[in-house]
Amino acid sequence: MSIELSKPYLTGHYTPVADEHTATALRVRGTLPPELTGRYFRNGHNPKPGVTPTHWFRGSGMIHGLRLRGGRAEWYRNRWVRTPAFERDAPLIREDGSVDLTASVAGTHIIEHAGRLLALQEANLPFEVTPELDTVGAYDFGGRLTTAMTAHPKQDPATGELHFFAYSPFPPHLVYYVASADGELIRSQVVEGAGPSLMHDFAITENHVVWLDLSVVFDPAEHSGIPYRWSDAYAPRIGVLPRTGPARTTWYDVGPGALLHVANASEDAAGRITLDGPRYDRAAWETSWKWWVGASGHPAPPVSGAVGTRWTLDPATGKASEETIDDLATEFPTINDDRLGRANRYGYAVAFPGAGLEEYALVKYDYVTGARQLMPVGRGVLPGEAVFVPADGGTAEDHGYLLTVTSDLDRDASELLVIDATDLTRDPIAVVELPRRVPGGIHGSWIPDTDLH
Repeated sequence: MSIELSKPYLTGHYTPVADEHTATALRVRGTLPPELTGRYFRNGHNPKPGVTPTHWFRGSGMIHGLRLRGGRAEWYRNRWVRTPAFERDAPLIREDGSVDLTASVAGTHIIEHAGRLLALQEANLPFEVTPELDTVGAYDFGGRLTTAMTAHPKQDPATGELHFFAYSPFPPHLVYYVASADGELIRSQVVEGAGPSLMHDFAITENHVVWLDLSVVFDPAEHSGIPYRWSDAYAPRIGVLPRTGPARTTWYDVGPGALLHVANASEDAAGRITLDGPRYDRAAWETSWKWWVGASGHPAPPVSGAVGTRWTLDPATGKASEETIDDLATEFPTINDDRLGRANRYGYAVAFPGAGLEEYALVKYDYVTGARQLMPVGRGVLPGEAVFVPADGGTAEDHGYLLTVTSDLDRDASELLVIDATDLTRDPIAVVELPRRVPGGIHGSWIPDTDLH
């Protein structure tokens, strides 16, 4: 099947690359901070030549990686994650009706836990890759993971435990897992009361897990390969489960909405939980969906339409409140992960055209003062998710660097920007010139050498 150039997720910034490539001794403008010794990996969907997926999320996963060490950019390489779905287009559902959890495209995220690198796609098992991005194979925590795994696990910065979940349109709709800091699966629990909604992400706090049972729900009439649609009839809720003690989830009714990515959540001394992230209303969700599936009337360039929102869940009243914290259209929120599950002052995101912006930008939020900083990246340039890396000896939450890979259509080029996270109005500290244009992608991670065994 030839690629349909009308599909928006196969054109422009998202035009797939046709091969794997390795380059060494990359040119650096500026000075790379010496503490950036490790690897930056970014995952995304990149179908093989001749393949047209029915949805952006169904394209084969390709990881782009850079090796930084001692102020040098030693190499760039890109590799497909060689899953059964990549090698032979294996279907998720076998002929006998069972689910093949290895039939992944592994194209959403890449993380490190307990020394392993895991490429993630939420309908399947993780796929382990090497530090050089060779595929090892499906990983099931020594046979103990028998469901899919979310692409957005959370590693507690205090305990090192990895919290994650599996969701399904069929009962049990939600299963909660915890892996110890050394990679052993130590908890597996069905979450009672969850429904058949699209749960792409979740949150943890110091003492609780927060579930998103919102307005996008399983619908077998959706034939794009991602069988979920917005439902006005579904009662959206946010659930709170204690991390220890009774395994009982408290559900809070909230207004209609969808949330793909959580910025952070935390709790105060009174037990109130705040949850932040870019919220979609129905119009924003359906506009984005048109782009993801290539439906007629899809926007160009891609838009988000999601706006920064804060939910506050009060156990004393059993009620949830909701407020808009900014009017920019944003996605891919990030924080300093040392503050994950704890109160954070700063957050970062990609800002999309709209709400007064004509081009893409990075944005920094100060949740204490309400201030925001914008960093335009240039006409025709798309920035990726900004990954925060703490600076050595940093004394404040924002002492560190943001790493993002750009796609520049005018120059047919890409760069890794290293940005001072304390002040987005400054020019990048360093720019690594990449040997090819990297297609727009999804999520990535900075992995210090000390985290790889």
